[in-house]
Amino acid sequence: MSQTNAATAQHKPMSRKRWTATDLGLVAVFAALVAASAIVPGIPVGALGVPITLVTLTVMLSGLVLGAGRGFAAVGLYVLLGLAGLPIFSGGRSGLGILATPSAGYIIAFPLAAAATGYLAAIVIRRTVKFRALWLFAATMVSSIVIIHGLGVVGMMVNARLDFAKAFLADLPFVPGDILKNVLAVIIAMAIHKAFPDVLVRRVK
Repeated sequence: MSQTNAATAQHKPMSRKRWTATDLGLVAVFAALVAASAIVPGIPVGALGVPITLVTLTVMLSGLVLGAGRGFAAVGLYVLLGLAGLPIFSGGRSGLGILATPSAGYIIAFPLAAAATGYLAAIVIRRTVKFRALWLFAATMVSSIVIIHGLGVVGMMVNARLDFAKAFLADLPFVPGDILKNVLAVIIAMAIHKAFPDVLVRRVK
């Protein structure tokens, strides 16, 4: 009897890691949320015309709420559908041709940033109580600066043939807006975690 109980206990952690219908539903909902945020008209910045959009807000929110795996899946699904031809990128753009534009680095970075934010958010939710919002904001900023802006600069260097200094300067106007969007993403995520405490915590216990 004790051996049976031990075997059952050993299998429980593994079963909790499997995605349920709820997980798949959340992935679909957040992919749709990211797509909806891209429909809101962006503000073109600079000569390259890379727009400031609400997409980074929903990308970060996906990671903060869903964690690394589901956040990556949700934003990755959005990117794959856009590359497949659905007009869900900013300005109604779609298709593989987007990978040849100055925006390519940002688009490629979105799923990676959601995963990184989700990974850091899981650590924050598991290990902190005080200043949790501040730590979550730090997680979003690290992901934004290192991944989204880092790959965004690389994308402009490759597709717009800019040197690093010019690409870096072209990226700078996006930073203030991302700071505000990250603050908003954390506020929304904190409210969601308060209302549904198991949405992320249960996956990292």
